[in-house]
Amino acid sequence: MKVLLLHNRYQLAGGEDGVVKAEKLLLEANNHEVSLLEVSNQDITNAWDKVTTAVSAIYSYSAKEQVSKEIVRFRPDIVHVHNFFPLLSPSIYDACQQYGLPVVQTLHNYRLACPKAMPFRDGKVCEDCIGELIPWPSIVHGCYRNSRLQSSVVTAMLTWHRLRNTWQERVDAYIVFTEFQKEKMVQAELPREKIFVKPNFVFSPNFIAQINQRDDYLLFVGRLSEEKGISILIDAYIEQNLRVPLKIVGDGPLRQRLQAKVHNSDYAHVIEFLGFQDKSVVLSLMQHANILVFSSIWYEGFPLAIAEAFACGLPVLVPKLGGLTEIVEYGVNGLYFEAGNSHDLAEKIKWVTTHRDVILTLSKGALSSYKTKYSSEENYQQLIKIYQQLIDKKSATTLDNINF
Repeated sequence: MKVLLLHNRYQLAGGEDGVVKAEKLLLEANNHEVSLLEVSNQDITNAWDKVTTAVSAIYSYSAKEQVSKEIVRFRPDIVHVHNFFPLLSPSIYDACQQYGLPVVQTLHNYRLACPKAMPFRDGKVCEDCIGELIPWPSIVHGCYRNSRLQSSVVTAMLTWHRLRNTWQERVDAYIVFTEFQKEKMVQAELPREKIFVKPNFVFSPNFIAQINQRDDYLLFVGRLSEEKGISILIDAYIEQNLRVPLKIVGDGPLRQRLQAKVHNSDYAHVIEFLGFQDKSVVLSLMQHANILVFSSIWYEGFPLAIAEAFACGLPVLVPKLGGLTEIVEYGVNGLYFEAGNSHDLAEKIKWVTTHRDVILTLSKGALSSYKTKYSSEENYQQLIKIYQQLIDKKSATTLDNINF
């Protein structure tokens, strides 16, 4: 099988970029031919670039031509789109349709339901635009990059393609990560029958998880930003006088402020900011931590940090919010706390860190979850099943129209 991957990289590498790379390696490891056509937001360097990008984000004829040329050169059996915004644009679907190719789109975020791609505003979950033909609230509040002008561009893109039925007719299947995300996308009027649930995965680490050998510290891995709930975790420590060591891996806009708060509260000997770390260091920290604390206050997709934790036999403490309760099973591979509640988070931390037997049980459950649900082997079977189903369906209806 020949697979063409399409992806618009971000200026700062994120989880989506990692998923694209991993799926490419996964397909190649299983003897599929893969071509990755990638563009990067780093190419947007000046004011004129921003103007032309805003226009082409709605429909880019140059991107359509670029994809068409790659289709003719590579002759794929299927096209898998990861991120089209803003440089590729939805025009790429027309290129695929022209050659009768099946198209699958992974929804790494909520872009097709929310112009910001993150249903989160003013410190809390916001669903004002989900299901709306014209998502006016995003313009009123300047949700995308805090700009009414840029929000208007994204809103125009979403509205125009809803009116021309791009999302309903030009994409053969969507991949989401949880049933919760699927329901939100159905609420945004994507066809239910076209949405497949397939989680992210991580390759097996090159070590054997030692679930009986844990050090006495908790771990946070993620961007230090408002939606990740890192402030709530810091408040839980300071307000409830937690003394279990906490290691924080990651960087972001809140780092300096939070470090100052920790220092001024005399918690510098308890809470350690490690900044950005290589994957090998992160996995090593996961191998030895007691539990991973995931404190987000918005609808996460499928954080790779959770799959990595499971691969290391590390249980996860998550908010009872969105699809996280599908990934983390209470009492099996982790525990829940009330989203946004620093007091409840502190109570859960106190309880679990004083019950070593529970941590051991959850560690075994985490490793089992990885092996049965989030390994590369399991994920490949799910992905190839989706591909084959789309190829068979498309070939039965459009074979005569293919014209390379």
